[in-house]
Parts: sequence; C-alpha cells; structure tokens
Amino acid sequence: MDKTPQTTPRKSATFDDYTLSEIRRAASTGIYDIRGGGAKRKLPHLDDLLFLGASISRYPMEGYREKCGTNVIIGTRFAKKPIELKIPITIAGMSFGSLSAQAKEALGRGASLAGTSTTTGDGGMTPEERGQSKTLVYQYLPSRYGMNPEDLRKADAIEVVVGQGAKPGGGGMLLGQKISDRVAAMRCLPKGIDQRSACRHPDWTGPDDLEIKIMELREITNWEKPIYVKVGGARPYYDTALAVKAGADCVVVDGMQGGTAATQEVFIEHVGQPTLACIRPAVQALQDLGMHRKVQLIVSGGIRNGADVAKALALGADAVSIGTAALVALGDQDPHWEAEYQKLGTTAGSYDDWHEGKDPAGITTQNPELAARLDPVLAGRRLSNYLKVMTLEAQTIARACGKTHVHNLEPEDLVALTVEAAAMAGVPLAGTNWIPGRGGNY
Repeated sequence: MDKTPQTTPRKSATFDDYTLSEIRRAASTGIYDIRGGGAKRKLPHLDDLLFLGASISRYPMEGYREKCGTNVIIGTRFAKKPIELKIPITIAGMSFGSLSAQAKEALGRGASLAGTSTTTGDGGMTPEERGQSKTLVYQYLPSRYGMNPEDLRKADAIEVVVGQGAKPGGGGMLLGQKISDRVAAMRCLPKGIDQRSACRHPDWTGPDDLEIKIMELREITNWEKPIYVKVGGARPYYDTALAVKAGADCVVVDGMQGGTAATQEVFIEHVGQPTLACIRPAVQALQDLGMHRKVQLIVSGGIRNGADVAKALALGADAVSIGTAALVALGDQDPHWEAEYQKLGTTAGSYDDWHEGKDPAGITTQNPELAARLDPVLAGRRLSNYLKVMTLEAQTIARACGKTHVHNLEPEDLVALTVEAAAMAGVPLAGTNWIPGRGGNY
C-alpha cells in the first residue's frame, strides 16, 4: 500500500479561476468583455484611513446642543448665480439612455428632498428630470448628444466632462438594445444602433481651447451658471491646475472606483488611479495656485457612506459625488430580484451588465415592462433617506473631532492604516508621525 503523503493541489495566484475563465471566454468569442460596476480588484481606499476623535487634547462638540454645518456653495469664482446645497453630497451624471426615465426622475426627486443637486449625464435633459430637480447640473460631453442652448440655460450649472474614473481617456458607449425611440430622438441617432461618444471633445485639443469653450458657455448662459470641469483620476495635479487656469469654477475628480460607466473591463481594471490617490494631488494643485476653497473640488468614485464623505472633506474636498451608491439606494442589486438575476447568470450584488438593458430592478434599462417596476416617488424617498443618513454620519464624525462644520475637518484629524494609504493621503501612519516620502520619525 502506497503511503506517500499527498500534497494539496495549488492554484496559481496569477492564473486564478477568474483569469482562466476570461481567457476561455476571449478564445471562444474573439471579443473583449464590456461591463459596468467599476473596478473589482482590491485597491487602496478611504477605508484605510481612520479619524482621531477628540478626548483631552481636542474638545468634541455636543450633538444635541451644538450645530455642525453641512452646506456648501459651488461656483463662487465667476458665476453670477452660485448654487448652494444643504449637504456636501451630490448625484453624479448618469444618462437617460443608460438609465430609465423613471430612474432619472427618482434621482431628481431624491436629491431635491435632501437639498442637493443631480446631474444629467450624456444624452440630454429630460422634462421629468428637470421638473423634479431643484438643482440640476447639465453635462457637456464629447458626444454632444441632446445638447442645445435652451437646455444649457435651463440648467443650474454646467459640467464639462473631459474624463470619467471608469475610463479616463476612453469614450462612452450605449448599445443598440437600449436605443429606444425616445433615446434615439433625443440623441438624433438611429434607433437600435450602438452609439459611441468620442474620447475627446471635437472642437478643442488642450487647455487653451478649453478656456475658449468655457467662455462660450458663459456667454450662452449670461455668466450665471457655475462651470465645472470633470476629469478622470489619471494626472489629478496637472489636470486640476489646467482646469483652474482655463477658468473653471469647480473641478470634479473621478477615481477609478467610479463604476456607472459601461466600458471594456481592461479599461475599468487597469487605467486610472484609486480615488484615495487622487484627492491630495488635486488639493495640492489648488493650494499651489492659491485657489483652494475658491475653486471648489468635488471627489467621486466609490463613495458609500458618511465616513467616506468626511474623509474626502478632511483631505480637502468641498463635496463628493455618488453614482453606484445612488443606484443601489433606488433599488439596484436588490435581493428581491434574485431569481431574475440568477436567470441572467449572475446574482444580486454581482450584476454588472448594465449595458444590456435587462436590469430586473428597472433602473439601467429602456425595456418599458422592466422600467415600470421602479416607482420614482418611492425610489426618490429611499435615495433621500440614504443621503440624509450619510450626512448625519459625516456630522457625527465632525463633531467627534470638535468641528462646527464638516468643512473644518482636516488632514490632521486622520491617520492611515497602511503605508500605501499614508503615502497617498499625505497623513501619518497610525502610531507614528511618519508620512511616507516626507521624512519624520517612527
């Protein structure tokens, strides 16, 4: 009888099960994978930071008696009519076409109830969204789908989109199965045909041209509207500096955990930088130009709770923006639809084929039967509840750090759990005064 000890089979860390399945899929189909859902690899994140609450050396604020402000004003640099939000959490741009009309209406309702803004996304402005959004930001993308001067004037702010966190340097796509009669009419393109927007704006190639374009937008809107510039998290220092020099009132920096855009998986997982790595360089650019807090900074990409909000603000942002989390609040990925997710070959929480238009929750679809499942009034209330909870959580943390306004949070209130997070955020490694790359002692 052979008594030779048997070793346990060992799988490769490089060629893991998912990698093997992707090789087989590519070999079988000859096409790359398209999906949404953002980067799924583990990345340094705001979770890797902790707050230092007040004790003896700091004096905390009493939550029942002492106020902690949360309002933010955006567009104070040049706009005649800056926008004032009750909370520092905004809704990111997600297009009608990508989302159902009911979902767009729900986003407007929820944002308005919570006292914040929502954003059109690519594809134009719908009457439902404008009608239910107290404060609406109009996105101006390379595609110019649905763009017209009338809607620019109806908006409360304009966001010139140069890049997105899920695909900095890449264009957008909307597959033919989501191009309904209404979507086609708004975009002035054929029904049922795949649509792709360019990776760059057709009438400018650099910051000098961007300055001219911003000036044109100001003239069209009588200098009333704040002008944002949104960039993907690739070179946040230089992109922020150039946006400021081009005349932006506000810069939006979107890290690679941003997930609502459907694109090639190789893009999602291998292009861009984590949101945590983008904040401090963007803030540094504003500080070097003497424009921090004069030009507002909005951070997006993987923001999920009030702690994330508070950490982004402590690192120097004026506000944050959420996309994936907002869709989940509306009802996306809900286990209620698990049986139907299973039929699509996935599960609630893993579904990322938003571009296919088969979303059981009725959010990322143009199928009338599926879209009718989403009640925009109820979904709007859910989103409002979620935004209010996030705000309360950020206030709770700010008070614990002795702050009378969430914008008074600062890097000194933070430490990092990992060397990587300490280096990216520019805060000490916990238990030391060492910031990697800046010297100091253990």
